[in-house]
Amino acid sequence: MKEIDFRYGFLFFLMFLSSNWVIGAIKSQSTEEAYVTLLYGDEFLLGVRVLGKSIRNTGSTKDMVVLVSDGVSQYANDLLRADGWIVEKISLLSNPNQVRPKRFWGVYTKLKVFNMTKYKKVVYLDADTIVVKSIEDLFKCGKFCANLKHSERLNSGVMVIEPSDEVFKDMMSKVTTLPSYTGGDQGFLNSYYAGFANARVYEPNQPLDVLNSRKVPEMERLSTLYNADVGLYMLANKWMVDEKELRVIHYTLGPLKPWDWWTSWLLKPVDVWQNVRVRLQESLPGTGGGKNPRDELLVKFLFLVPLLLMVISYYKSCLQTRSLFDHIRQLYYKIRAGGVLAYSSVPSSTILSDQQPKVPAFLGGISVCVCFAAVLVSLGLSLVIIPRQVMPWTGLLLMYEWTFTLLFLQFGSYLYLVYQWGKAVANQAGQFRADSTSLDHESGKGHQRQQSYCDIAACYYGLGMAFLAILAPALPSIFGITALFLRLGLMVVGGLVLLSFMTYAAEHLSIRSFTRGFEEKDMHRSRSICFLC
Repeated sequence: MKEIDFRYGFLFFLMFLSSNWVIGAIKSQSTEEAYVTLLYGDEFLLGVRVLGKSIRNTGSTKDMVVLVSDGVSQYANDLLRADGWIVEKISLLSNPNQVRPKRFWGVYTKLKVFNMTKYKKVVYLDADTIVVKSIEDLFKCGKFCANLKHSERLNSGVMVIEPSDEVFKDMMSKVTTLPSYTGGDQGFLNSYYAGFANARVYEPNQPLDVLNSRKVPEMERLSTLYNADVGLYMLANKWMVDEKELRVIHYTLGPLKPWDWWTSWLLKPVDVWQNVRVRLQESLPGTGGGKNPRDELLVKFLFLVPLLLMVISYYKSCLQTRSLFDHIRQLYYKIRAGGVLAYSSVPSSTILSDQQPKVPAFLGGISVCVCFAAVLVSLGLSLVIIPRQVMPWTGLLLMYEWTFTLLFLQFGSYLYLVYQWGKAVANQAGQFRADSTSLDHESGKGHQRQQSYCDIAACYYGLGMAFLAILAPALPSIFGITALFLRLGLMVVGGLVLLSFMTYAAEHLSIRSFTRGFEEKDMHRSRSICFLC
């Protein structure tokens, strides 16, 4: 009896193993044709996710295979599997070319697609492409299909390949001998398929029986519909083919990848990519809409810090000795007395005519240079700390927040040094004397300044810069301009206006800081974090 139970148990165990093997086989490969892409690192992970979503949106049920290298994290592997990709780990092929861009160090790995012999036909798509209309008809194409770019050069971003162990071995034997004009896989393939430019054009609209009965060509050229280069759109501000018939958009511009938040504000075709991105399912917690859980925590932190600094700054400089109502009432009386900026100038009665401070002639020029340097540093640091793959509006808002926060911190510190410089010059002069009336009058004003260090003029300069900084990049949208070069041109015009205003503001704020320092030489003023006061 025990022997029978043991046999049944052993038989059940074998059935369990075999069923798991079958399920695994089905899960790893369910069709004879597949879509394939490559992923070298997590930077292009979002691109692969959007590509997969776009393929499924066309109704395709064919396998989606992503070849991943060791540089891809386990989290990325799990996320891609959850999205429906079949993840296959591969080792990288070294690039034999000594003269090549650094980013091309592993691109020869793409040749491994030619060795995926478990599939009869594969359609390879770069991670920076998106499918906008069904491309199932590509599986009827020849043994090797691609489209021409840059005169008579084939582009390896979209290819139809009939895998062959023989072809792959032949390629491996020639990687060190055939030249590559790009220093990468695309240049090698152009050398390997030397007669590709003379290949016939693939015609997918032929009757199905004709496509099935014909002899499969060795090479066929694809229409631009299957690999619409966004760089060509940028030049003409329109597609060179019927936009309604587009099948695949290829975002080829290096610094303008569709997942970088700033690209949406420059290139109109990125809207297509973003529309697919926002519909990504939450395959893993916090990944819906193409979000990254780690970036989301950082975004919240980056959003709150400038606001917190602003609140603390306003409290330390304005509300420690006065209420908000008192400041509003004071502002109202100043407006009635002749304008809010009247207080920004140094009163004539403050310093006697023979004791007017001599402002250094070079102060204005130095201040302008310091202001421009602060702007460049602020822009650079903001681009570094803001995650690249956040949503376009999120990236733009954080860019404004941090650029102005860093600018005010830097230039505000410079103005404080100029203020201290003015005090030092006044103390060296040592000739500040006035009658008792003037002293009493000035002590009252000095008491007011000790109570509040908020400078209305500085606030207005800051608001003016903020307004122009928002207006400059918004001009193309306001006028409905979509062409990249026209957009950039209009932004440059707005930027020049902003720079002119900043030149004026930097010069005047520095002179006023020096003058106030000279005026308040005997007044103790604690260091405030109010940026421009």
